[in-house]
Amino acid sequence: MAAVADRINEFHSLNTEVLALSTDSIYSHKIFMQTSPSGRKINFPLMSDRTQMVSKKYGALNEKEGFAYRSAFIINPEGKIMAWLTNPQPVSRNIDEILRIIAALQYNEKTGLAAQAGWQPGDQGIKTGWEYVGKY
Repeated sequence: MAAVADRINEFHSLNTEVLALSTDSIYSHKIFMQTSPSGRKINFPLMSDRTQMVSKKYGALNEKEGFAYRSAFIINPEGKIMAWLTNPQPVSRNIDEILRIIAALQYNEKTGLAAQAGWQPGDQGIKTGWEYVGKY
């Protein structure tokens, strides 16, 4: 979460709001944000999913161990999940990739072009459809 907080301006420049969800209680969130150097950086809402209902519905809950995997969900303004990334517990999220996906989805929405492998903001996208298979 601190890595996201460090780059919150980049999310905002993409007209993107950030929300965090944890299966920890609001009390542990409060202590974390007061005592941890990384916790003090959090500059977006941190919500508690103490019942684990949300984590379960999003498929991010390890029910056997009782924790949520490190996941990121990109949801469009209409509430549709456009992308999701779920990492195993010892592997954190790649903020560069999350920002790239958001930019690529917005690019596609604006231009109708797809973001090919390795695409970065500013790159030209590609046309999609059966007539383009094998052309790239």
